[in-house]
Order: sequence, then structure tokens, then C-alpha cells
Amino acid sequence: MMQKLFCRNFVLLILGQVTSLFGNFILRLALSMYVLDATGSAAVFAGILSAAMVPTIMLSPLGGILADRADRRTVMVVLDALTGASVLCAAVFLRAENDIAVICVLMIVLSVLGAFETPTVQACIPSMLEGDNIMRGNAVVNQAASLSYLTAPVLGGVCYAALGLRSVMLASTVCFFVTAGFECFIRLERHAPEDGGSVASVVRRDFAESMRYIFREQAVVSKMLFLTAVSRFFVMGITVVGLPFLVRNVLGLGAEYYGAAESALAVAAILGSIAAGVLTGRIRICRLSIMLGSLGIFAVPAGIAFIVPADPLARYIVNVISFCGMEIVISIFSIFAVSIIQQRTPNHLIGKVMAYTSTITLCAQPLGQIVYGFLFDRFSTAVHIVLIPTGLLICAVGALSANLFKSLEQQSSKS
Repeated sequence: MMQKLFCRNFVLLILGQVTSLFGNFILRLALSMYVLDATGSAAVFAGILSAAMVPTIMLSPLGGILADRADRRTVMVVLDALTGASVLCAAVFLRAENDIAVICVLMIVLSVLGAFETPTVQACIPSMLEGDNIMRGNAVVNQAASLSYLTAPVLGGVCYAALGLRSVMLASTVCFFVTAGFECFIRLERHAPEDGGSVASVVRRDFAESMRYIFREQAVVSKMLFLTAVSRFFVMGITVVGLPFLVRNVLGLGAEYYGAAESALAVAAILGSIAAGVLTGRIRICRLSIMLGSLGIFAVPAGIAFIVPADPLARYIVNVISFCGMEIVISIFSIFAVSIIQQRTPNHLIGKVMAYTSTITLCAQPLGQIVYGFLFDRFSTAVHIVLIPTGLLICAVGALSANLFKSLEQQSSKS
């Protein structure tokens, strides 16, 4: 009998993700606007964001261990409740004389809690779903995230402008408590981990077991992690850093054009998530190398637009279409890659492996932004030198990954 995708547990998880992500997005938007208003410096908020990423990167492996050893529903409920309580406390203690310090502490606390929550949520999906529904489930989670990202900035900006930061923080608090309420009704089978000594010995043993699994027993998982990180390195570097630079600095267009491009990228992410769900069970695993290579194919026209004679608006349209194509493809590829990793990982290791996935991605994205920030500054008068070679390099990565996906398909057909 075919498993139902929107089962009770999965619906509750999605509802919780929608409210949690919405609360997160409106909060981060309001905090960034407040810091910019208070200090006039984007560098200050960038510094806070960079500092807040460190706990997530450092603690995610511990979050994976917790996800594999504790009751996952309880972990999610407690973490979302603590998140809501943290934002509420920050709203209460926020004053003009301590505002930046309170925001900095809040961002770091949220980063610590996120390090434990992200692998737990990702580990829940294979516990609720099986087979191709895991891919469809990941696609739905991505759609929820993209929809929240599309709507939250508009509503959060209006709320911040009309009512101020504290009101947005209180609204965000409600979102996190509602999320915890949804998660209270999730029912997951309790997995009993083997006991063993002190916390330090458990951490060492779990870490060694997961590393052995990734790099020896299932080396294909480490290769998938690498490909996911590499694809994110290129795409995030080009889109996050390149898009605003190209629109504002190179093409000289107004902020409204950049806003329209960002909205188009959000819509593209939603379309990619929907396409991933539709393609589940219809696309062969060996075709994923072609999909990865197509990321590069979309980047090449963006560079060519700056070589051929064209006005700024035409170049803008070509670049938005190219970047949206990349966003659609990376959404599909990421969903398939994460789902393949989840399907091949046993339940008692899934939390740790998902933690490594998030950690590697977190490290790859800012690194890509730094590298491409330097490249776009260095070649600001000849950006095609950045875009075209990047596209060709991604195509080469896709071609080199063909054997990996062929072997994956052969293994899947035998199992």
C-alpha cells in the first residue's frame, strides 16, 4: 500500500515549519533594519551575523548527536519554546542604551538553538516518510521555506515601519510558541540508543561511528555532501553577492530593479521545489549530473550579456532569467541530494549526518560569498571574466560527477 505523503505527523511538521520560518524571517528583517537605522552601518550587522554563525557551525555536530539520542519531538518542542522565550526576553530588556548588545546576544542565542534544531527537523522527515515520499517531503519543506521568505519581508517591513522593532519581536515570539504547539501533537516512534558512559565518551563514540559510516561504509554520502557544498559555493556566491553588485554597480539600475530581481529569485525557488516534487520517481538518478552541469549553462549567458552590445535593461533581463534558472536547478538538485543522503542513512545516524550536511553548507556559502565578492570587485569592468569561467567550471563538475550518479543508480536498482 502506497504511503500517504500528507500524513498527520508531516502536516503538523509543515505547519510548524511555516510559522517558525515566518517568525524567523520577519525577526531577522526587523533586526537588520533596526541596526541600520541605529548605527547607519551595514558592516555592524554583517559582523553580528558572522559572529552568530560560529555557534551554528561549531555546535551542529552535537545537535546531530542529540537528534539521534533524544526524543526528536521533545527536542523540537523545547527548542522552539526556548526560541520564543529568548525573543520575548530580548523584547522586554531592549532599551535605547543597550539595544545593539541585546540584539547581538539574541542572534547568538538563536544561532545556538538553531544548531540543535536544524538536524532534528531534517532527521524527522525520514522517520515520518519512506521511499520517494522523502523527496516529495523535502520538496514541500522547501516550498514552505520559500513561501515564508517571499511573504515575510513584506509583512515584516510594514509591521516594523508602523509599529517598531518590539512589536515585530512579539509577533515573532507568538510564531515560535505556535510552532511548539503544533509539534506537541507529533507522534514519532521512540528509538532507544545504546547507553554508554559519560557525555564525552558518547560524543566521541557517536562522532567516530558517523565518520566511519560517511567515509568508509558509505563513501558515496561524503561525495554527495561535497557536491552539495560545491554547488552552493558557486550559486550563493554569484546570486547573493553578484546579483546586487551587477544590478546596482555595473548596470547602474535603481533599488526597485534589485527588489524585483530578489522577488523573482524567491518565486524561482518555489518553482524549483514544486518541480522537485513532480520529478520524484520520474527522473533517473544518473541524470542528476546533467542537472548539476546545467547550473553552469545558465551562468554563461549572464556573462555573454556583458560582452555583446546591449542596453542595461536587456542585460538586466538576461541576468535575472539566468539567475532564476540557476535557483530553480539548485533547488531541485539540493532536494534530490539531501533526500538521497537521508534514504541511504540508517535512523540512528540520520541526525548526525544531516548535521554535517548543514555544517558543510554553512561553511561553503560564506566562503563563496567572500571569493565572489573579491572577484566581482577585481573584475568590476569585465564581469564576464567571472561569470563565463564559473559556468564552464560548474559544467566540468557536473561532467565529472556522472560516474558517481551512475553507480548510485546501479546500487539503487540492486537494493
